[in-house]
Amino acid sequence: MRENAFSISEVTNLLIESVNPLGNRENVPVHLSVGRICDEDVDSPLMLPSSHNAALDGFAFHYQWAIANPDHRYDIVAQIKAGHPYSGEILPGQAVAIFTGAIVPEGLDCIAMQETCHLDKDKKVRISVIPQPGSNIRKAGENLALGEQIIKKGHRITAADIGQLSAVGRAKISCFTHLSVAVLSTGDEVVDASYAYLQEGQIYDTNRPMLQALINQGGHICTDFGIIKDNKVSLQEAYQKALEKCDVVISSGGASQGIEDHTQDALSALGFEVIFWRIAMKPGRPMAVGKRGKQLVICLPGNPVAAFVCYRLIVSALLTHLQGGIMQAPLRIALPAQFRHSKSANRAEYLRAKLVRFDDNRTGIALHGRKGAGVISSLTGADGLVEIPIENSGVEPGMMLDFLPFMEKSL
Repeated sequence: MRENAFSISEVTNLLIESVNPLGNRENVPVHLSVGRICDEDVDSPLMLPSSHNAALDGFAFHYQWAIANPDHRYDIVAQIKAGHPYSGEILPGQAVAIFTGAIVPEGLDCIAMQETCHLDKDKKVRISVIPQPGSNIRKAGENLALGEQIIKKGHRITAADIGQLSAVGRAKISCFTHLSVAVLSTGDEVVDASYAYLQEGQIYDTNRPMLQALINQGGHICTDFGIIKDNKVSLQEAYQKALEKCDVVISSGGASQGIEDHTQDALSALGFEVIFWRIAMKPGRPMAVGKRGKQLVICLPGNPVAAFVCYRLIVSALLTHLQGGIMQAPLRIALPAQFRHSKSANRAEYLRAKLVRFDDNRTGIALHGRKGAGVISSLTGADGLVEIPIENSGVEPGMMLDFLPFMEKSL
């Protein structure tokens, strides 16, 4: 195992190479599949729409006749509603009243909206504004062509995907099963929030509830294995117990190889290969991932902000990959900084940030909250993280940086 720290891109590549997806799957009703990872490529079995149809309420007619006879008063030979096709012939000089979604009769190539048409008292219609040919008509196949791919295997299904799947008649879809994830905290000083009073030197457990929320938010099944004391035997026993029930174990604290950090010793005793254990980033340097067959143990830093950042940047994508999904980097938006910051070389930094408006109404990035890997309040109220890359030697106002929005702040 390499002694110097890995960059995030190196860690990502290592994990893709080292970790194979579990590949367990099940059929899921489409309407219940939001957030699930699709286990099949889905191609459209039909063309959508299957025929030309009206994009709005109005009157359909022959465009060339209308151009040649601009003052013509049209006989309305039919009223056509969605779901009630009209098979009769429409002659030049005739029109049909048509409603949104209704199939456009063959030969008619233009629809004028109701607002530009005038009905006479004898029920004939005059079209005061003649639109271009094809106007206000949804063409057959405009939404989907026959055989066009709807969803790619490994894609996380969204509400919009469910709408599209339903539109082509899919009632069920094959998805990868949920991951079973254990979470535990380590440390003699850490106590559960249910304790009424803190003793001197004790702190309430921040990471375990926070990680449970992140795991549940990712659509995984989370099991709480509590707080483990700072010794190798206790940690080893806790890992073994969790691994008997879960696919993945996520622990926080004890990953930095200090005197009281027993994580790597426990992993070694259990036969785990440590893929990496340090990352060239701040916060979050002391992170490790161990592998034993198909099982993973993920060791996060004890500082809450570091644990949060590591989960969002690395662990979330790793769990998606393990489940069978496409491992994607977080969304990055290049924006100008509105702050100064100095940093050490050879590591990336991820600072909590908010989006702000410059005087010229441009959007920029401002730092949010107090600094420090243990300052959880810097996360609450932040819009996302600003990434200061490894090669950067310091930030000046106006410098373009990547902003990574939190999902809770996006649309």
